[in-house]
Amino acid sequence: MSLIVEARHRLGNFSLEAAFTSEGGVTALFGRSGSGKTSLIRIIAGLMRATEGRVVLDGDVLADTARGIFLPPHRRRFGYVFQEARLFPHLTVRQNLNYGRWFSPKGARTENPDRIIDLLGISDLLDRQPANLSGGEKQRVAIGRALLASPRLLLMDEPLAALDEERKAEILPYLERLRDEVGIPIVYVSHSVAEVARLADKVVLMADGRIAATGSASDVLGGTRLSSAIDRREAGSVLSGRVEARDAAHGLATIRLDGGAAVLVPGAAVSPGEAVRLRIPARDVLVATVRPEGISALNILEGVVEAVDPDGEGMANLRIACGGDHVHARITALSVERLGLAPGLPVHAVVKTVALE
Repeated sequence: MSLIVEARHRLGNFSLEAAFTSEGGVTALFGRSGSGKTSLIRIIAGLMRATEGRVVLDGDVLADTARGIFLPPHRRRFGYVFQEARLFPHLTVRQNLNYGRWFSPKGARTENPDRIIDLLGISDLLDRQPANLSGGEKQRVAIGRALLASPRLLLMDEPLAALDEERKAEILPYLERLRDEVGIPIVYVSHSVAEVARLADKVVLMADGRIAATGSASDVLGGTRLSSAIDRREAGSVLSGRVEARDAAHGLATIRLDGGAAVLVPGAAVSPGEAVRLRIPARDVLVATVRPEGISALNILEGVVEAVDPDGEGMANLRIACGGDHVHARITALSVERLGLAPGLPVHAVVKTVALE
């Protein structure tokens, strides 16, 4: 799959000028509210005409202002999931799902309804009315309806924004299964670091209607440009690994990171062999020049300082190479000075287990 998006548009005093490409998986449009994420996804969907630009999916030109091409939304065969589920209140869950399938061209029906129902865990909801569903259940049904239209691309605009933390925790595993098992490319809009770190293969960081950075979740969410686009307190590292063992007695799991290091994390819901991602907030990483002893933190990673970036406000962002992984720390400029922290210095990155997500 190849998606090319180029857009220039003005809405009142706000101007959007953005371009990115996606090669499949989950591409997250990420940034503060008002950064232009929703405007861009609406242009992709055909719900808004850009002043200038083009949208091309697998060589199929859906919009090109220079050539006068604009395919209306219903002919693009995209699925769209909004913040609110927008289910038909007079139809049952089963009927809502069938409505999505009705829009799928017969020759393009690739999704098995039973498989999607099982994937989203909604088999027990089929005969219920939307009014009798929780927020998380409604969103799962809305996703199922979009998938059963056999879309070429799934667009998700802040699908968890209207849910409380408990409902978000309920639906995120289903989104992960959707990413890993269905194979439909997804453009996912969010301002949540936790969601993007957990789901995205590629991150397009937006700020003030422009693209501030693009790359993998680990590169963008740990990069220095992140702090200019979101709250600095949310910056951190995104690391990938695999569950090596579980300590059921203490509710901990040992994760072997791709770079070779092992860390302990709260692991009640993971199994040995499972691939996982970890997010380590930079503000929760301590830096020591000698290995600390007699402390409660269970994760002490040996590394070397690669970069020290002062922010001009009394703080500094450090990038530490720990084997093949990079851990980011946010500490005071005074600490940098007192410890003599500079590129090439061996250090220990200390991470509390409870800080890991």
